[in-house]
Amino acid sequence: MATSDFINSGLRTVEMESLAVGQLAPCINSDFERACETILACEGRVVVTGMGKSGHIGNKIAATLASTGTPAFFVHPGEASHGDLGMITKNDVVIAISNSGSTAEVVTILPLIKRLGIPLISMTGDPESILSQSACANLDVSVTSEACPLNLAPTTSTTVTLVMGDALAIALLESRGFSAEDFAFSHPGGALGRKLLLRVGDIMHGETEVPRVSANQLLQDALLEMTEKGFGMTTVVDSNNKLMGVFTDGDLRRVIDQNIDIGTATMEQVMSANPKTISDAILAAEALTIMESASITALIVEDHSQHPIGVLHMHDILRAGVV
Repeated sequence: MATSDFINSGLRTVEMESLAVGQLAPCINSDFERACETILACEGRVVVTGMGKSGHIGNKIAATLASTGTPAFFVHPGEASHGDLGMITKNDVVIAISNSGSTAEVVTILPLIKRLGIPLISMTGDPESILSQSACANLDVSVTSEACPLNLAPTTSTTVTLVMGDALAIALLESRGFSAEDFAFSHPGGALGRKLLLRVGDIMHGETEVPRVSANQLLQDALLEMTEKGFGMTTVVDSNNKLMGVFTDGDLRRVIDQNIDIGTATMEQVMSANPKTISDAILAAEALTIMESASITALIVEDHSQHPIGVLHMHDILRAGVV
């Protein structure tokens, strides 16, 4: 094949599948609504099953449902006939996927599903098939032809089925009022989960690590404290441990520029009053935004009584994978 033939072939596939997805809209009908209502009423889990390419798509649909608030898992229909059917309970709902609607391994388990009284939702390309007729709701995923020039390899049909599964998952998500934080709880290891779940208190340096000097201490004492704690800053507190100000490396440069005597100056004379502070309850991602907007690399964490209880450094946020 010439290079142009490769491109034409690829474009033809994209166009055929795009057209098929566009024609799916009329299939979001009363059966789709019934399928959603059936799943929402389910007290157990959604069990997705399918053979071959339908099975691969079913696995993805089950994973999407599970991560968007609908407990779901995939069962291979062949294995179901040899023991895995025991994974399905009377409280569950089954979604069976078969383009033909007559896949032997899927049809074999239909009597057992019916005997258990489990609601069955089908995704088929043939509304007159045995699978469609056995279901309380059939989601029509029929296509005019596959993208395969032989009209054999499941291509367009699997794409349409996947889109139908996404439509089902999102309709259920919106009905449940599923939030971004709910999504994060299903993805605690991912970047989104860390952004939506990780709070300042989870990653800050605790109270014993907070650099701290009193307002009447000498500047040279503060420099020793800054060196020991290694944050490039120190808090300045009163006799009740209430935060009065902060002194940073930048403030030290200002002191030097002004020829202030390091040996005699007190912290109250050289500190920066009203420093930016945060609560340990806010999201680490929100703290990052504060740092970026103020062009600073560390924030003091204080409690409701304005006592410094921690320090959050930019490096802590980076190590936690928030960015």
